[in-house]
Amino acid sequence: MGVLFRMACLSVLMLVAGRPRAAPARAEVPVKTGDVVLQTSRSSRSALIRRASASPYSHVGLVEVARDGVFVLEAVQPVSRTAWKTWRARGAGGKVTVLRAKALDARVLRDVVTAAKAELGKPYDARYRWDDEALYCSELVARAFERGAHLTIGAQQQVKALSLSPADLALGPKLGIDPEQTLLTPASLAADAHFEVVHSDF
Repeated sequence: MGVLFRMACLSVLMLVAGRPRAAPARAEVPVKTGDVVLQTSRSSRSALIRRASASPYSHVGLVEVARDGVFVLEAVQPVSRTAWKTWRARGAGGKVTVLRAKALDARVLRDVVTAAKAELGKPYDARYRWDDEALYCSELVARAFERGAHLTIGAQQQVKALSLSPADLALGPKLGIDPEQTLLTPASLAADAHFEVVHSDF
């Protein structure tokens, strides 16, 4: 009887071990209004942005926790208010880094989000110019902090000073990007000392 029982137990263990394991559920990320979120986008320019900034990040947005849900304000075509779960799932591997301002209270961060929402519907700037006619992702976030919190974040860099190959630089004018112009990368925001990392899958 003991031998039969042990054989039955062994059979059950082998059966269970042979079954494919379900993928673990993705952990919830605790985000707050005013958090800055970064990801590796799947856009056609993602690889170029990552090479240029020597960073895994190619897209950035601003979190709004509202009564109707959690959203990310982002500069795509056009500037949009995207559901947080949709935004996160759209990034490569669903990975995200969450930055939180160290010294700004909730009221100021709401003002930052309000400043970003004022840009909804504005066209995406594929030429990365620092003007109000159109916006790219890092510009939207930086301008929101500038206008809502009177805080300058990130560091402007000349295109020609980025980690670009001669072939990449030669492509710039074809895309309407001047090698002499300055721009703000998601990586520059990630490195800004005004923020602390509260979550990262990278």
